[in-house]
Amino acid sequence: METPTGFAELGVPERIDIGLAACGFATPFAIQTEAIPVAMRGDDVCGRAKTGSGKTLAFGVPMLARIEGRGAPGRPLGLVLVPTRELAVQVAEVLEPVASKASMRVLPVYGGASRDGQIAELNKGVELVVATPLRLIDLIKSDEVDLSDVQIVTLDEADRMADDGFTPQVEWILRHCTGRRQTMLFSATLDGDVGHLIRAYMTDPVEVAIDAVTDTVGTMHHLFLAVHHMDKARVVGSIARSIPKVVVFCQTKRLCDKVEGALVDLGVNAAAIHGDLSQAARERALQRFGDGRLAVLVATDVAARGIDIDDIGAVVHYDPPGDVKDYLHRSGRTARAGRDGWAVTLVEYNQHTQVRVLQRLLRLPAVKPVEVFSNDDRLLDLSRFETDVTT
Repeated sequence: METPTGFAELGVPERIDIGLAACGFATPFAIQTEAIPVAMRGDDVCGRAKTGSGKTLAFGVPMLARIEGRGAPGRPLGLVLVPTRELAVQVAEVLEPVASKASMRVLPVYGGASRDGQIAELNKGVELVVATPLRLIDLIKSDEVDLSDVQIVTLDEADRMADDGFTPQVEWILRHCTGRRQTMLFSATLDGDVGHLIRAYMTDPVEVAIDAVTDTVGTMHHLFLAVHHMDKARVVGSIARSIPKVVVFCQTKRLCDKVEGALVDLGVNAAAIHGDLSQAARERALQRFGDGRLAVLVATDVAARGIDIDDIGAVVHYDPPGDVKDYLHRSGRTARAGRDGWAVTLVEYNQHTQVRVLQRLLRLPAVKPVEVFSNDDRLLDLSRFETDVTT
């Protein structure tokens, strides 16, 4: 077999470690080191960790290791619930190659893709399903899937499911997992609706955390730039010249399209993703961005929640976000897995008060936005801005 990886020392069995080695996973991240031994004991786990910290393997490896038996047609043995289609695909893409080495099957189940195709795959028998709530409920109600054989359930990015109003649906699904004997939950925060899920559906959970509640993974530089409305797209274009993989967040789908068009007109390789685009188009854009063929991804908050790419160099808030939670969720796309990253907020003349409030709530120094134009050489090397704030 392959040389054992660092996961073997955490209690991961050989049949799963072989898959990890074959996929190039050699050294566990911090959240994996903390969570896997606890999960391998069979304890319920509450993991506080952000996207990009390696949490997919933190819950996926114990699930694959502890699932017993083979999945009967339409009766999976493990379930991962996620908030978005994109995240369902990405979690499955991480776990499927590891599972296949152990002769196990992983299936993403989500809206926007062929329902009949997913039913056909379920009827072949799968061990682990990664699903969004609404499509899964649809399949349960039509008797296409039965969750009574599910042994282990993981709620991934539980805070985002709660933010999107999916808590009642998550609870409905959990009540249908009548054979569930272990539950794991991973979230950036463990309060509010997430706290309710923990209290109601978990048994003496062990909390594992690698960060403070508002920390990011890696070193994040917060930069606030005062810009003119007509110059904003050009400022983004200048930033993208020196930083690979830039995500630009916009408040509306219409603005996404407008910014994409402006960047393309400037010669920037950019694409928008939002809810009005087909799932196939969104997945193509994400694939091109992940591969480095696309320099800038312009996204709405909802469309971007499933982005799970470790080497995003900068997040640009095209307008200041409405609240702290939005800022943290957006900015958390960069400075992940130990890498440095930039969170850049573009501020127009009438938004300075909003930014001061945001900085105070974030407990960042009240730094006055730096006035720039798109031909400012500092945009080609953001470290030259001496007033940036690092966390």
